[in-house]
Amino acid sequence: MDDAVNTVEHVVDCLIEICGHNYYQAVQCATITHNNKQCSVFVDAYDLCLDICDDLRDQGLNVTVIKQSK
Repeated sequence: MDDAVNTVEHVVDCLIEICGHNYYQAVQCATITHNNKQCSVFVDAYDLCLDICDDLRDQGLNVTVIKQSK
């Protein structure tokens, strides 16, 4: 989000449309990402996370899937 390519509005729209966030969740995640350079934006089954990751990348966002151990 801290670049010349992705606006805050674009990131928020992606989080709403792709991750299912409401507006306030999306703004909060965008702000956390801007300030801390990372934020968990979607947590679910690994395969679904991979699909979401691909969709966010298709929109120009830099995302990573981290598989958590149980």
